[in-house]
Amino acid sequence: MRTTLDIDDGLLMRAKQFAAGKRTSLTRLIEEGLSLRLQAAQAVTSGRARCALPVYAGQGGLQPTIGNTLSQRALLDAIDEADAVR
Repeated sequence: MRTTLDIDDGLLMRAKQFAAGKRTSLTRLIEEGLSLRLQAAQAVTSGRARCALPVYAGQGGLQPTIGNTLSQRALLDAIDEADAVR
């Protein structure tokens, strides 16, 4: 199908040079680009592009017993207490 597009002159020149370097036509280059863009958009909307985030199901987590959260000593003491419980 034939169509008319308004493409930035600089972009068109770069696309023609790229197509020539790859020994393909400008039409084929545009078709491939559109196809890739549409596939990526479909992957995002269908959820395939999502990744599973790891979930820690163990015990522990934040300890509310640390009095001064800015104190390195308090943090080390809390870690030692947690290790002693294990």
